[in-house]
Amino acid sequence: MPRLAVGDIAPDFTLQTADGGSVTLSDLRGRHVIVYFYPAAMTPGCTTQACDFRDNLASLQAAGYAVVGVSPDALPALAKFVAAEHLTFPLASDPERSVLEGWGAWGEKSLYGKTVTGVIRSTVVVDPEGRVQLAQYNVKATGHVAKLRRDLKVV
Repeated sequence: MPRLAVGDIAPDFTLQTADGGSVTLSDLRGRHVIVYFYPAAMTPGCTTQACDFRDNLASLQAAGYAVVGVSPDALPALAKFVAAEHLTFPLASDPERSVLEGWGAWGEKSLYGKTVTGVIRSTVVVDPEGRVQLAQYNVKATGHVAKLRRDLKVV
């Protein structure tokens, strides 16, 4: 799948969220939005990354950023993840992988030396006009939020 690049129009989406609601990207127009894609709730790397976003959410929001996590997990798994880790931002379910594919976050990747098809851990920042401000693919779970804060100059 092609990846998004700086300046691209971010594809709109509406996905169901763990809290029983939904999130629509275009409803967040006028704000910066961090959309991050992760493979599976409750796994070590994804938990580390989600907790890093949770722990940095106040400073990101103070700088004008909203955060949305997207995975192919079913809603009950996401709800369990939110409750277990006290996550305070929306986690959205994309079981058909249409958003993952459209944003370039689904495809071949290397896992333990083998080539597999799955979620490519990615983060895309969308500007208030709906354009890609930053696109990072194959990010590491550990330390990613700190690097993202540096890249966005969020103190």
